[in-house]
Amino acid sequence: MGLVRWWAANAFPPSTAILDLGCGSGVPIAQALAGDGFAVWGIDASPSLLSAYRANLPNMPARCEPVQHSDLFARRFDGVVAIGLIFLLSEAEQDTLLAKVAHALKPDGRFLFSAPRQRCEWHDTLTGRESRSLGAEAYAARMAEHGLVLVGGLTDEGQNYYYDARKSA
Repeated sequence: MGLVRWWAANAFPPSTAILDLGCGSGVPIAQALAGDGFAVWGIDASPSLLSAYRANLPNMPARCEPVQHSDLFARRFDGVVAIGLIFLLSEAEQDTLLAKVAHALKPDGRFLFSAPRQRCEWHDTLTGRESRSLGAEAYAARMAEHGLVLVGGLTDEGQNYYYDARKSA
């Protein structure tokens, strides 16, 4: 969560609109971003988690729907975060989501998401779902196809890897 706060603080001025995909209950990421003065919008497919999000962040817009089927509020954002989400989607759904995020970002907008650097598959113990990372080269190439440029990679204290991308102007 500290890494996400650092990223947002260094990428945007306060009050910037940031979309949190797979926001869950809003704790800790959306809550921390909102506490830092950002306008956070959340999307999550779980009714119970979205109910908790609405209780934790009553003044922040939220929708209960799968991100891969969402219109992402049919608006543009300065930033989008997807922490612990993209690798839960199929390869085709990941590509669809990258295209949607690129469309939802304003020019020079930023996208931060977590996934392993290497291409791999595993059984996610938190969700019980099969998970897959396409790997750094594939993510960079697919993002480029949608007008997103990989500007860097970050690693948090738990050694989780984050991709930091910018939408072309």
